[in-house]
Amino acid sequence: MTMKRTISGMIGAGSLAHNRRAFVAENVDRERVHLNIKYCDENLKTVYHELFDQAVERYNEGKRNDRKITDYYEKIRQGKQEKLFHEVIFQIGNSKDMAVGTEEGELAAKVLDEYMNDFQKRNPALRVFNCYLHLDEATPHLHIDFVPYVSNWKGKGMDTRVSLKQAMKSLGFEGESKRDTELNQWINHEKKVLAEVMERHGIEWEKKGTHEKHLNVYEFKKKERIKEVQELEQEKEYLTAENEGLTAQIAETRDDIQHLKEDKAQAVKEKEDAEKRAEKAEKELENLENRRERLQPVMDNVSKEIKEYGTINTFLPEAGALERATTYRDKKIKPLFIQMKNKIAAMAAQVKELTRERDAWRNKFQKKKKEYEDTKEELQAVQQDKKELTKEKDILQDLAGRYHRIVRVLGNDMVEDIVQRDIQNQKILEEKRRMEQMPQGSIKERMAWAEEKRRMENQQRKKNRTKNREMEL
Repeated sequence: MTMKRTISGMIGAGSLAHNRRAFVAENVDRERVHLNIKYCDENLKTVYHELFDQAVERYNEGKRNDRKITDYYEKIRQGKQEKLFHEVIFQIGNSKDMAVGTEEGELAAKVLDEYMNDFQKRNPALRVFNCYLHLDEATPHLHIDFVPYVSNWKGKGMDTRVSLKQAMKSLGFEGESKRDTELNQWINHEKKVLAEVMERHGIEWEKKGTHEKHLNVYEFKKKERIKEVQELEQEKEYLTAENEGLTAQIAETRDDIQHLKEDKAQAVKEKEDAEKRAEKAEKELENLENRRERLQPVMDNVSKEIKEYGTINTFLPEAGALERATTYRDKKIKPLFIQMKNKIAAMAAQVKELTRERDAWRNKFQKKKKEYEDTKEELQAVQQDKKELTKEKDILQDLAGRYHRIVRVLGNDMVEDIVQRDIQNQKILEEKRRMEQMPQGSIKERMAWAEEKRRMENQQRKKNRTKNREMEL
């Protein structure tokens, strides 16, 4: 007998630390963490360099420095138009019919694994860099994180760039409304792909929201109630996933803040070491300059005398009585000249060596000085990142605090009931607004619209009358 199971496809919170289990949330079974399957876990910045560095070079060519892109990763991170990456989560069934640790759960994991094998090939415009199959929670499910991008872009900006909308268009999905976006169409298509894999393993896709024809009133209402219960269960799963994502983001932010504190301490230490090295190099350079200044006048004087007189102007030894000129020259003058010549050559070599050593120290000092300045800039950037993360942490903690406070005051059941009623009211309002807007097409289309509107109003009046009779009884 073929089993029937639902398919869940939803947008994830994108907590990479949660996916790789850098920290373990409360709903995770620690003894099963080792069973999780890692398909890939790449550094996001490295992926950005791989995808966009050449496009950045082409974009910057010929542009003014103030208009060049220095770091595309930071440009997207600090911008508001696109996200750094997106996450989708796929799951078969729920904790009641596809639980981890059961034969059905193992079958679900096998199907999800087979589905994931061709994901990147099927979606070339979505660069997957992080993907895990979790088998340590209630139900097996896939976390797929990807960077959506478009190549050979002819519009404004870089020719290869991050764009969810254009990436989905390149895969053949065109958005038609706020509810029927490119991303929603793509997720529905991926559900169909997953359903095909399920069929090969004897699992039929149980689609929610469908109903049978030719049912009597009692059977129809029974089907509708079952459908509503299933939808509520599905929404509950979504809310649970969102809550887990929020908890994961808070934990990840705390972890990031701790790393930032450690990085800051290391940066401060490196800055102090760089300052000490720079101070030492500056003192050594100053000593070399002083030694050179003391030797320079001597060398200048020697060079001047050699240039002007061709010999050394000094006191010559007295000639002996009856001493021949050749003897006086060879035995007294010549040795003295050779001795002074050697001393001058030695001094010149020393000055040359000191000059070379001074230049080497000057270069070393300049290098250390640049390292010191770079360290100061990095420290300032770290401090700015810390401020931003602190703000984000405060916001997330405030949201989490509000959520838990509401649950504590009202209870889980009431909170879920309020959420479901709000979702249903929103759907009714959207449908009402849609029906209140007469189409601009032909008379036939307008008449069809009017007939549909009248039918819905009659249906609503019947529901109201039925509801009033039930209240009177």
